Formats: sequence, structure tokens, C-alpha cells
Amino acid sequence: MAEPASLIIGPALALGVIIGAYEAIVIHRDVTVPTHRMGHMIHAFVLSILFVFVVMNTQFVLDNIPQLAAIPIIGNVHILRLAVGLIAAIKVHGVSRAVKSGGGPGLGESWFHSVLVGALIVAAPYAYPLIEPMLPTWLKF
Repeated sequence: MAEPASLIIGPALALGVIIGAYEAIVIHRDVTVPTHRMGHMIHAFVLSILFVFVVMNTQFVLDNIPQLAAIPIIGNVHILRLAVGLIAAIKVHGVSRAVKSGGGPGLGESWFHSVLVGALIVAAPYAYPLIEPMLPTWLKF
């Protein structure tokens, strides 16, 4: 039996917060209604943290969700990361279209920013070895 995959929690939370903050800042400048700003910020942070947690712990996710691992293409660690990044980009773009500011039409965040957020999420596990030495020890759990 294979050894279970270890979880990367602290760095996934930290990188998720950073990416969520970028997403919140990008759309924050366009939203004028304070309750919409707060709602989008919470949405951005929660889903960015979730997406980064999944891509940083892909083997753990595949080990614990056998139905996902059984899908021929998605069962590959790298393809699952790409799929999560694509879902994140579509989510960012979709939410930006749905957000209404003062009763006007949706904001429509550019695809560049949407894809950038997805790419940052996909890049998180590959960037982690480079930034790990800079992280404080209390965050490496």
C-alpha cells in the first residue's frame, strides 16, 4: 500500500490569501456598492484558498476522492491542477459578469485578469519550492 500523501496547509492558505487579495483588488476598483465589495471579497478569498489548497494537495485529493481519480484524464495530478485553474478562471470571469454595481450591467472583468488568477492558482505548487525558504517557520505546516 502506498504511503498517504502529506497535506500542505499553511503555505496553501497563505498563497490562497495572496491570490484572493489580488482578485479582490482587481474587482474592488470597479464595484461601488459596499455590500457587493464585501461579498465579492469573501467569495474571492474563500474560493482562492480552496482552489490553491486543491492544487497544492492534488495527490491527497485524488487519494481521498477515488471517483475523481477514476476519470482517465483528470486522474493525472498535472491535468487536475490545470482543470482547477480553468475552473477558477471561468469562476472569476463569471462572477465579474454577474456583479452589478449600482443597478448597472455586470462589470465584466477582462479575460486577462481571469486567466491570470487561474494561472497563479495553477502555478502555486510549482512556485512553492522557490518561496518555501522565505516563509516563516510557523507557516510551514
